[in-house]
Parts: sequence; structure tokens; C-alpha cells
Amino acid sequence: MSEIANKVAASGIITLDPEALLPSGKKVELDIRGQLWQGLVLKEKDFRTWIAQHPWTEYAGCHVAVTCSADAIIPNWAYMLVASKLTGVAQTVVFGNRAVLLQRLAASAIDGLNPEDYRDKRVVVKGCSDNEVPVSMYVDLVHKLQPVVKSLMFGEPCSTVPIFKKTT
Repeated sequence: MSEIANKVAASGIITLDPEALLPSGKKVELDIRGQLWQGLVLKEKDFRTWIAQHPWTEYAGCHVAVTCSADAIIPNWAYMLVASKLTGVAQTVVFGNRAVLLQRLAASAIDGLNPEDYRDKRVVVKGCSDNEVPVSMYVDLVHKLQPVVKSLMFGEPCSTVPIFKKTT
């Protein structure tokens, strides 16, 4: 009886897991909507009181998206005050909602990739993940890797969708 060969392992395919590229740490959205007077206006004195009393340490090590979900005009200095309190506490601070935060974290992770590590390789970008991976990350990975890889696929090594194959 002959030994069963693992063709996937022998293929030389590199599996790239986008989720593993994202930084660890809690990803939270800080919505200042609750600080608006009657849901419409930001009063500076009340807002500064909230800033002074808010437990900023609860964001230690987190990636924070600062936003206001109310349809109100918020002065830029309000977001600056929040960012000032989060600086040195949170790992990341961005303006926008959770989706914007994930896109920025993903873009930063991809910027950190060395495309030469993938030169002339067959790469499968893993499609399944336990946590949310923004679609923009998949698009950015194609843009970063296509110029150097031999082939680029989506899915799992045993079942892939071809995305790109270098013609020689």
C-alpha cells in the first residue's frame, strides 16, 4: 500500500491570512452623540466636563474609531479633544466609524508587507475568518501582490478561485 501524498503541502503554495495581518486588540467605536444637548448641539462647557470625567483608561490598548452618529455639526476641536485624551492610551485613534477603523488598520498592515517575500510565489489569500476583515483589504492585497507573484488565488489551498496568473 503506497503512502498518501499531500499535494497541497507539496505545491509550494503560500497561504496569506488577512485576519492574521490585522493588529490584535479590541476595536471599539466611541460615539459622542450622547454628549449633544437635545441631540442637536455640542455645548463646550458640558463637553469639557464630560472629557474631564470620562474613564479614558478603559480604552487602554484598544483601536478606537471616534465618531458622532447624530446628524449634527460638530466642531473639529471636539474630535481633537477626544483624540488628545486617547493619545498615549489607545493603540490607534481614527476619525470615523468602525468600518473606517478596520479599513485604516488593514491598509496599515498591508503597507507593512514586503512584496519581495512573495516574488514568483503562488499565493492563496485565505477567504474565511473568525473576525471581520474589510473588503478593502482584499482589494489592497491584489494591488500590492499582483506585480510580484506568480499566481494569486482566493479561498483555501484545496479549493481556490483564480484571481491572477502571470503569463510568461
